[in-house]
This record gives sequence, C-alpha cells and structure tokens, in this order.
Amino acid sequence: MGIDGVERARYWRRTALPGTELLTARFVRHVFARHAHEEYAIGAIVDGVEEWDVDGGRVRAGAGALVFVNPEVPHTGQAGVPEGWSYRIIYPDVATVRAVSAELGRPGTPWFRESTVTDPAAYRLLLAAVRAADRGDDLAASSAQHAVLVALLGLNAGAAPAERPAAAPRAVALACELLHDRLTAPPTLAELAEHVGLGPHALQRAFRAATGLPPHAYVVGERIRRARSLLAAGERPAGVAAAVGFADQAHLTRHFRRYLGVPPGAYRRDVGGTGRKNVQDRGGPGA
Repeated sequence: MGIDGVERARYWRRTALPGTELLTARFVRHVFARHAHEEYAIGAIVDGVEEWDVDGGRVRAGAGALVFVNPEVPHTGQAGVPEGWSYRIIYPDVATVRAVSAELGRPGTPWFRESTVTDPAAYRLLLAAVRAADRGDDLAASSAQHAVLVALLGLNAGAAPAERPAAAPRAVALACELLHDRLTAPPTLAELAEHVGLGPHALQRAFRAATGLPPHAYVVGERIRRARSLLAAGERPAGVAAAVGFADQAHLTRHFRRYLGVPPGAYRRDVGGTGRKNVQDRGGPGA
C-alpha cells in the first residue's frame, strides 16, 4: 500500500470480538497527546514509520513490525518520517487477554515486555483478524484474533503488573478518587493537595511519578474515557461534552481527536454500530 498523504482513521467493534475495539488508520501530521488506554494496544505497521514516547524513551517502528502498549501506560504517538504511517490495531481488554493467557496455563495479567517485535507469522495473523472483522467474517476474525494472542503471549509476554513496582502512594490514590468523583468540576491543585495532606509541589511530583501524567492531563484522559463509553452507547456528542465536563462540543472534539485521532461523531457512528450491516454499509477502510 502506498503512502498518499491523506489522513484517515476508523474505530469499530464487532459482537464476535467481545471486549475488543479495532482501528485502521493512516496518519501524517496527527500527533497523539500523551495518554493511556484501559486496554492493550497491539498493532501492525503497514507503511511508513511510527514513533512514540513511552517509559522514558522513544520507540520507532516501521512496516512489518508489531507494536505493543500495555494497559494504563502513558504514551504519545506521531509520524517518524515525513510520509507518515499506516497501521492496523486491536484493543483487547484485560479480561480478554487474561482469558487467553489462562488457557495457556499462565494465570494473572500478562505484560508485554517489548514495545515492538518482528514476527512475520504473528504479523500476518493480526492483519488477517482485522481484515476478517472488516468484511464481517466473524468465525475467521475470532479465530485469527485468538491465534495472534496465543502467538504473542508466547513471544513477548513478561511480568504481570502485580510483579512490577508497588502501587501508587496512598495520597495519589486519594487524589485520583476525588478527581473521578468531581470530573465535571475538578478541584484546584491547592484543594487537591490539601485533601490528600501534601503540598502542591509534592503532590504534582508524586502524581506524575505514579500515573505518568500531571493531574490536569489525568482529568482530560478520564473525561475522554467516559466520553468513549457514552458515544459507543449512542449518546450525541453535544450531550456527552456536557456530561463529562467539557465546555462544549468543540472542546470535546479538539481533545477527542488528540487522544484517538478521530472526531467524536465518527467514533459514535462506527463503534456504536457493531452488526454486520453497519460494516458493509460503510464499506472497507480507506487506510
């Protein structure tokens, strides 16, 4: 597939792949804001080069590479060459990946060790899963996704989060609880610090160390997560913007595009329709 300079992206779901979203996209100028997913992100670079900052370093991956981001790990995303990049990604939730891992005799939550690996067989399986889901072949899509998860867990799975460094300090946990409770009207930094018993500077440092994000960016990410759920349920963007704390639909759209690469209306249309008819009516992906 050639690089043509046109940006396009589509998220969608299929009932045959419960707990999973799919993305097919082509980006040139788009830059993803630093964010984290609740799900795993597992992708295949089709053309060009993507680069992203994660865990204090920068990763680059080109055509033929498989790419991984573990749940709740903050990262960015942008083109690594002027021509941009195309990719196909599956976003299986933690329960889906845990279930496959348990079948393999590995209970617990898997953790992908490397951000990018090269394995032609697994790469072909991932592309096959996305293509089958796009054309409505549920048996082929579910079979290919299961097969690629089996292959990648054997190839790249490492220590589960429970075996990694200790959880966030209690002060940060309390701060997150308050931010979740007051997502549409968050406290000031001084109020948040007073609530958890730290000074503002100490809280900022502890919060960033624990979550990878400052409190204000964490709030935006949580608003986007809630917006995704509401949009997937069919709610309209204007109502969603108010419900999650954005000033208006334009404010939601600006942040939503920075985090997901698509406007909220397109996400609602494509992710909200999981049946075969919706996929066929839209046609195949342009990316």
